[in-house]
Amino acid sequence: MIFIMEEHTIIMGWIQAAAGRTTTVRTETAVASVREAMEEAAVVEAETEMNGMTQGIISRAERLVQEQLGGDSSGHDWWHLFRVARTARRIAEAEGADVFVCELAALLHDLADEKLVEDQEAGQRRIEAWLNETGVSPGDTDHIMEIIRTVSYSGGHGVPMRTLEGRIVQDADRLDAIGAIGIGRTFAYGGAKGRLMHDPAQAPREAMTREEYRSSGGTAINHFYEKLLKLKDLMNTDTGRALALERHRYMEGFLEQFYQEWEGESPMFRKTP
Repeated sequence: MIFIMEEHTIIMGWIQAAAGRTTTVRTETAVASVREAMEEAAVVEAETEMNGMTQGIISRAERLVQEQLGGDSSGHDWWHLFRVARTARRIAEAEGADVFVCELAALLHDLADEKLVEDQEAGQRRIEAWLNETGVSPGDTDHIMEIIRTVSYSGGHGVPMRTLEGRIVQDADRLDAIGAIGIGRTFAYGGAKGRLMHDPAQAPREAMTREEYRSSGGTAINHFYEKLLKLKDLMNTDTGRALALERHRYMEGFLEQFYQEWEGESPMFRKTP
């Protein structure tokens, strides 16, 4: 009888110990779950705060560009930068790049364009000062300024873009130079500079220096051959190349139609056999 009671006591002790261990495990699991949930909440809160900060900077950049280029009629106005920034953002998302750097660089890149400002270096210094004053990190500021300094086509003499973000902004800027929008911008720029729409006696310029490319010569139609039709093969990213192909074909169709109308031709006038 005593043996049975001792055995019962031992068994109960095991059960209580096991129950204690189970309770401890459950408690530790619960604490770990709470800690994990708190860490996840902190990450979400930090990301939300960061997104709010970056969106605030983007909004300020948009207002800056609207103030400085809102009245431009050469095809380098606010809406050009809006489109480039929107396209850069979408390419960045597709290519896995830094969306903030791409979007902000795209918005600001024409504020120091030599076609639009008298002193390009002074324009770049103003952009850099604005980035610092706005709270952009030193690393992002350096990256954005590098993109702005090297994004231009420059008659095909530009420096290759070093980073994925730079290549994306360059693709987005070039995409806005081709397709239906590119056609409209070409004639807007030609009109703003007093250039002829077309002159059959003027051949497109080839192998131009940077200075020759920036000169006031040439016609709007020749600009297609001097630059725009070359851009499809100069895209940096897979996404950019896919978008450029469609726009390139649209320009080819436009030029074919343009020459028909220039000569007063139409399929209506062609005699059937």
